[in-house]
Amino acid sequence: MENNQIIQELTLEDVMGDRFGRYSKYIIQERALPDIRDGLKPVQRRILYAMNKDGNTFEKGFRKSAKSVGNIMGNYHPHGDSSIYEAMVRMSQDWKLREILIEMHGNNGSMDGDSPAAMRYTEARLSELSGELLKDIEKETVEHVWNFDDTEKEPTVLPAQFPNLLVNGSTGISAGYATEIPPHNLGEVIDGTIYLIDHPTASIEKLMTYIPGPDFPTGGILQGQEEISQAYQTGKGKVILRSQTKIENIKGGRQQIVVNEIPYEVNKANLVKKIDEIRLNKKIDGISEVRDESDRTGLQIVIELKKEANAEGILNYLFKSTELQVNYNFNMVAIDQMHPQQVGLKRILASYIAHRKEVVLKRSHYDLNKALKRQHIVEGLMKALSILDEVIATIRSSKDKKEAKEQLMMQHQFTLEQAEAIVMLQLYRLTNTDITQLRQEAQELASQIMQLQKIIDEEAELLRTIKNELRVIKKKYANPRKTVIEAKIEEIVIETEVLITAEDVMVTVTKEGYLKRSSLRSYQASKPDELGMKEGDLLVFAKQVNTLDHLLLITNKGNVIYRPVHEVQEIKWKELGEHISQTIINYSPDEVILGVFDYRELDEAKNFLAISREGLIKQTKMSEFTLWRTYKSRAQTIMNFKSPEDELVNIYLVDPTLELDVFLASYLGYGLRYSLSEIPLVGPRAAGVKSIGLKPGDFVVNGLVVYSQGDTPIVIVTQRGAVKRMLAQEINQIGRAKRGLMILRELKNNPHRVAYMGEGSQANLRIQNQKGQEVVISTKDYPIADRTSNGSFVLDEKQGGEVNTVEPLFEF
Repeated sequence: MENNQIIQELTLEDVMGDRFGRYSKYIIQERALPDIRDGLKPVQRRILYAMNKDGNTFEKGFRKSAKSVGNIMGNYHPHGDSSIYEAMVRMSQDWKLREILIEMHGNNGSMDGDSPAAMRYTEARLSELSGELLKDIEKETVEHVWNFDDTEKEPTVLPAQFPNLLVNGSTGISAGYATEIPPHNLGEVIDGTIYLIDHPTASIEKLMTYIPGPDFPTGGILQGQEEISQAYQTGKGKVILRSQTKIENIKGGRQQIVVNEIPYEVNKANLVKKIDEIRLNKKIDGISEVRDESDRTGLQIVIELKKEANAEGILNYLFKSTELQVNYNFNMVAIDQMHPQQVGLKRILASYIAHRKEVVLKRSHYDLNKALKRQHIVEGLMKALSILDEVIATIRSSKDKKEAKEQLMMQHQFTLEQAEAIVMLQLYRLTNTDITQLRQEAQELASQIMQLQKIIDEEAELLRTIKNELRVIKKKYANPRKTVIEAKIEEIVIETEVLITAEDVMVTVTKEGYLKRSSLRSYQASKPDELGMKEGDLLVFAKQVNTLDHLLLITNKGNVIYRPVHEVQEIKWKELGEHISQTIINYSPDEVILGVFDYRELDEAKNFLAISREGLIKQTKMSEFTLWRTYKSRAQTIMNFKSPEDELVNIYLVDPTLELDVFLASYLGYGLRYSLSEIPLVGPRAAGVKSIGLKPGDFVVNGLVVYSQGDTPIVIVTQRGAVKRMLAQEINQIGRAKRGLMILRELKNNPHRVAYMGEGSQANLRIQNQKGQEVVISTKDYPIADRTSNGSFVLDEKQGGEVNTVEPLFEF
């Protein structure tokens, strides 16, 4: 019954909340986050304190790491030995800490992420600078608390003669909090601290004249002064940290990129491996070899380049794609007055100064008490030596030490402490030299007491003492800055030439939307007519281009598709190719490719001329079609149609500075010619203007660009199977949007209608009628006729019906 009374029924939420809350509080305050005053996490503080207490200091020999770890674990840190040893090793790694706190003999890991040797193999001792963190700890300067089993006392913070939090930085993850404080230069931090002591209201900008930014042990280049300032204000910010690199010329007219400093906490072996993977996978062309030439004299990674490789471009690509350049995120969180706080530069320095004031004040009280006690004893000894015979007589007449002390106190008015010192006095000290030494000591003590009293009474003297001690530390330990700070974050622009191997290839595009690139080897090993293509499909584009070139494909639905040549799938000449609908969403089943334009750079001076079936026309600058973000899956528009049935019949890329005309032919047999300059230049989403006055039931069959002066033959095929050639210039320039003149003779019965109109200089046409009869003709076989001629028949409409397909055959 009694047992049941102590059983509590609690909800899971309450239990979990309570337990996790306690656990969180513990790891925040006593494990993962550093103290703002000494910059140490509890495990680090315990390591330094225990090693100091054991006399494992810099001026003595090294001691087995395992012995130190055992002491720390047994007395102060009741956790796994591996966590203690890992913390100890990190404090000895000069690529992690700006100023190491532990010196280690043996393998203590490497920048390549190698594990350190086991603690039974390594030896360690405190570094000389660690001694400055621990100095005066025996003088009751900091609070001590009981350890985990109440057998020893340990400090809650170290006296810290320099601002270690900023000098060595910190990194850690706890519950709900993480910290990332970068290391800084010791000399700069001390200068900034001294300035803040003298100017408590100093601005961040002023402090940054002394502490311009972090100083990483691995050097490198830090970019972004404004971002550093922001981080120092708020405790949060992002900067860019990049490797220190140089480009050197080597034999054979080649170059190499040499890396001598890499960003903080980057694993060198992984970085070299990543660069070599880029070489192996040919993500960029131009790297011939990657070597890690680091040795005991320093770090060196060499990236050897091929002949005529773009060294600057490759370096930029490596900055962007590897850890040769990283983002460093400030997140300055520390324990300040038992609470985790996001702190800026000034708060860290101010908290350190407040801590030092407290430490120096407590030390001064301790030293003062000790000096006053010693002064009291020195006075007693001097008095005893001045009445030495009487003192000796008193002692000799006493039966024991206790009575001797009592008699000295009674007969000569010595205090208990003085009497104790007199009876313990050794005979050799009764010489003349001793009184001289005592007088000198009395003078020194008086001076020391006066100075200590001044420190305690006057804040100015206290601050002067703190500053002098900081200057001593700076003079002894400061070293030049390793990290270079650049004001602006450099934007990395990667040139396409770097990413792509320049290679001449054959690109083909068919009317139905199949595109591919083939190597010249594949093309040359085949006959041109062996090109892989679906039956009934037509070739629209076949040309030798370079992988650095680009393509714009324009469809009858007014869509513009962009493809860089290097992204076009490489397929053998005899194979079909990739259909555009595999990547472009909303590509209609009845959509066809009208025109393909290749270019290296978009030409500002050239315009696209778009001609629609229902009588719209427009010009749009080629430069309107710069690369868009979603080009892989979405097309852009070159013309907005006014009706869903409308579509493009032709597309040209024209030079508006030339004297050019547009020649249009309509189904009912009207031809219209006018100057290109009459067509306005509008944006890609505009519908355009009226191109020709169409009768009901009429539509534009095609439009051509022709020279204003000279003779430009055109070919017309009628629905009845007749073919004729004429000159476009036979139709005078009339003006845009007019109806035009007849280009066929109108017949009352079964009139001819335009089934096809195209360029008639030299082309082969495949003509097919309703019954599938077809004929291939060469346009040059037909004489130039006048505009009223109806041409000559090539197919018999009575036998095969009307012409339904006329296709120009692509000539290689």
